[in-house]
Amino acid sequence: MKPDRSTRPPPITGLRVDPLTGLEVQVVGARQGRPNLPCAGCPFCVGGKEALEPYRTRAFVNRWPSYPDDRCEVVLYSPEHDASLWSLGRDGVRAVIDLWAARTAALGRRSDVDYVLVFENHGPEVGATISHPHGQIFAFDRIPERPARVLARLGAGHSVLEDDPAGERVVAEDGGWRAWVPWASVYPHGLRVAPLERRADLPSLDDAERDALAAMLVDVLARLDRRYPRPMPYMMWFHQRPTDGGRWPQAWLHLEVAGPWRAEGVMRFVAAGELGSGTFVNPVPPEEAAAALRDA
Repeated sequence: MKPDRSTRPPPITGLRVDPLTGLEVQVVGARQGRPNLPCAGCPFCVGGKEALEPYRTRAFVNRWPSYPDDRCEVVLYSPEHDASLWSLGRDGVRAVIDLWAARTAALGRRSDVDYVLVFENHGPEVGATISHPHGQIFAFDRIPERPARVLARLGAGHSVLEDDPAGERVVAEDGGWRAWVPWASVYPHGLRVAPLERRADLPSLDDAERDALAAMLVDVLARLDRRYPRPMPYMMWFHQRPTDGGRWPQAWLHLEVAGPWRAEGVMRFVAAGELGSGTFVNPVPPEEAAAALRDA
């Protein structure tokens, strides 16, 4: 006799939605087993476990995924272990952009992928367990809540660029791209990077636009490193058009960079009052952060 399915406990892993708040949480107990630091050499260096052959850039399925069905990939920026993204120079960063775009297009063609998130955690303070220059990609079977909210506001008439019409918080502008500190930045050294003309996603960028984005990334990420005597950790992620088959005419590609230091080596932690209220407190005025990054 088959057991009554209605009495079976729910699966331990998988997506859960809090019935009260609506927050989505992906529970992945298996990730507890992933190594925090490589125990026998770097797996991302040439000859390592994930890079047996020479490469310039490389993407592969994450062995310790947050989501099933090959939805999580690791992107290696360079075989140089001690490099950072900006230190690769314009040509090196352009090669990474090309790989980001190619993987966005390939994953987005899957019928079970509605949104492709390209991101990086840089530095152990923000969770990077291996120092070799790399980022990650998540391919979602839905449009996550935060990108959906941004798309809804863009659809309601807001613009990515309306945030700083006066230019007081602009850090750099060149080649059709602008980088600025948002008016209501959650992070002490938050940055937003966007093209001045609407582009939907990374695959939509032509050669000149990719070259200009590469130059902008070299510029602004180097500024974060120069802000203090020691390089600042950061998190960054792209907002781009969903891949669910919709038109999404309001989609406007842009990059968010979160620099979490409020002083050298001093992390800005999200506290209980912020989590409890959903309203955040930034101890560094965005105008001051922008001025400091312009000077860096």
